[in-house]
Amino acid sequence: MRLLFNFLIFPGFLFTAVVGLVASWIDRKVTARVQWRVGPPWYQPFMDLVKLSIKEITVPRDASKPVFFMAPLVGLSAAILASTFIWLPNINLSAAGFRGDIIVILYLLTLPAIALILGASSSGNPLAAVGASREVKLVLAYELPFILTLLVPIIKSSGLIKLSELIAYQGINGAFVSNASGILALLVAIFCMQAKLGLVPFDMGEAETEIMGGVYIEYSGMLLAIFKLTKTMMMVALPVFLSTIFWGGFSIWKYVVLLVIIVLMRNTNPRVRIDQAVRFFWGKMTMLAAVAVLLAVLGM
Repeated sequence: MRLLFNFLIFPGFLFTAVVGLVASWIDRKVTARVQWRVGPPWYQPFMDLVKLSIKEITVPRDASKPVFFMAPLVGLSAAILASTFIWLPNINLSAAGFRGDIIVILYLLTLPAIALILGASSSGNPLAAVGASREVKLVLAYELPFILTLLVPIIKSSGLIKLSELIAYQGINGAFVSNASGILALLVAIFCMQAKLGLVPFDMGEAETEIMGGVYIEYSGMLLAIFKLTKTMMMVALPVFLSTIFWGGFSIWKYVVLLVIIVLMRNTNPRVRIDQAVRFFWGKMTMLAAVAVLLAVLGM
């Protein structure tokens, strides 16, 4: 019963969803202020979710229906599981985790993007296919530097691959971000986080003004609401994961700092083309991540 409670209520689905919707409101409010608008009230993301959920679901005639319906559920389940695994060691070090949970979390954090690609590809819409194609290239681009950054804390802790052990190690020896390799790794991981969230400047899979929503174009009603909710939950899971891995564990101010960076990056950059994004991640970001790994090996 306790595991079910952790998965569904706290700190899994319900808790992460509420925090994510509040973070989504802060993002929209700050964005509006930057554009000299008033912005929505605090309850707007909740109302948008309810409104979407009660709308009719339309399914394209040529869609592969099993994949079309299952894709949003797979993405949401992965986001809930990842959130649960990330939150639990931050709440109680001795209560959760297993050896290798970092690797499992890494896979779970990739599944929402894969679910989005599968759902878009199954819809039969050519614009969704373009969005899915861009999303595939983006995932392939940012996953390599993201995995390299995760090697830094593992190397510096002499092979720890359990979240609770990494938090305890940083509690004794100081956060990884307090040295050169940790700073470089966190910097690269932040750019990868922005791409994983599909936010500007890496929202080319959605690109409302070019391909009218791309990967989301054929989704409506409850299914679209699930995709949107998954994205807001990832806006909680990813910053908490980075603060846990590199910054000694979760705290509210660390989460706020990372959320501010996400919002600032979104509001101060134009969307880049997919070829520019691929060059950016396979070039500069991979090189920086490799330097971070090298510094970690040298003990810096």
